[in-house]
Amino acid sequence: MKLMHSLSLTALVLLLVIPAWAQRRRHPVSTFTPVTAYDPKRDAERDLAAAIRESRRSKRNILLEVGGEWCSWCHRLDKFFSDNPSLSQLRDQNFVTVKINFSDQNKNEGLLSRYPAIEGYPHIFFLDSEGKLLLSQDTGELESGKSYNLDKLTEVLTRLAPVRTH
Repeated sequence: MKLMHSLSLTALVLLLVIPAWAQRRRHPVSTFTPVTAYDPKRDAERDLAAAIRESRRSKRNILLEVGGEWCSWCHRLDKFFSDNPSLSQLRDQNFVTVKINFSDQNKNEGLLSRYPAIEGYPHIFFLDSEGKLLLSQDTGELESGKSYNLDKLTEVLTRLAPVRTH
């Protein structure tokens, strides 16, 4: 009887553990850490490679935000996202975001030379999960007064979100 109880308990544990283990194998846990600050010491090439891996894993596109700590409009864009949680949620559900520093300390010319010239900062490049350019977005077109326009940002994030098939 004791043996039967032990076998039943073991079977029950396996029934609970195996599906969880199989689910974890299909959707591995991410080790990606979003790049949320303009840091001249970061390796932008490595950050982009990590974003591409995470983009493939999570089935999201990539949003490269180019700017610097010196850029007042870059800080306004950060504040605009934090002041509009639904916009941040839209971005985070559909994009792997990476900030790319552009400053006198590090212009990241190697990486940025692959994309269209930037007229002003911040500037956003939308990439697919393979790293292919989808759109080069001048953020000046998304401004409204001394801030950003919620409808315009929502539209571009929605339009450039990956097509999901279920």
